[in-house]
Amino acid sequence: MPALPSCLLEPVWDQFRALLPDRDEFDPNHPLGCHRRRIPDRVVFEHVVQALVHGSGYERISSPGCSDRTIRRRVKLWAQMGISQALHRIALEAYDRMIGLDLDEISVDGCITKAPCGGEKAGRSPVDRGKQGLKRSVASDACGVPLGIVSDGANRHDSPLLGPTLAAAKEQTGAMPEAVNVNLDRGYDSIKSRALISELGFSAEIARKGVPAPIQAGKRWVVERTHSWMNDYGKLRRCTERSGEVVDFYLYLAAALVTLRMLIRRSTSRYRWDGRPNTRRLK
Repeated sequence: MPALPSCLLEPVWDQFRALLPDRDEFDPNHPLGCHRRRIPDRVVFEHVVQALVHGSGYERISSPGCSDRTIRRRVKLWAQMGISQALHRIALEAYDRMIGLDLDEISVDGCITKAPCGGEKAGRSPVDRGKQGLKRSVASDACGVPLGIVSDGANRHDSPLLGPTLAAAKEQTGAMPEAVNVNLDRGYDSIKSRALISELGFSAEIARKGVPAPIQAGKRWVVERTHSWMNDYGKLRRCTERSGEVVDFYLYLAAALVTLRMLIRRSTSRYRWDGRPNTRRLK
């Protein structure tokens, strides 16, 4: 059984393949010219998707045609090339062209997940008895489309990640409208956060400390829903990667899948095309 339905896997692979460099089937530097054939990128990509969805180790998802070492080498290469970030930008461009990004209202929030193997982006989790954890800060539009992602240790406060998260959102979308309202929870209720928002020329709706959160939920609930969607992927719930580049690779790959799923679900009521999915369950 495939890890993703074909209506999600095939469009993502088509764009992913276009971002890959052309490489020979055999290694041209081999002295005898008879090196083993290179494992096709499509085979490795399907194994990477399985690792993302199920959160399994590479040894468990490896097959006779694709070893765990091959998966690790290819993921490291793709992460260094920034392919998942480029794939996410393509998904955002398609969504903006067909549906339209609502950038007038942006919500930012952080989420702490497990990182049992430690690594460059891990830290002591304040909500998991000091175990190693990962924090991701996500900015979303008014409908919950993930725009920018920043990862850091679980012991990092949300407020210092606000600036890098908004900068990542601007880099992925290309431009921001003149009037932007940023919706934040009370973890961002500080002088530095308000000064940063003013410096960027944005307005902010920040929940106040000491006031019950449900009363101030406002418009920022969409980013919490986005975190919930991203936590459907096992590699994000329990990240065992130690390299920061690989962690960001999986984060942006999941964000691209979330964006594409939202695009398909919102397009079914506006457009008609061959192979249009007839179910709302696009995991």
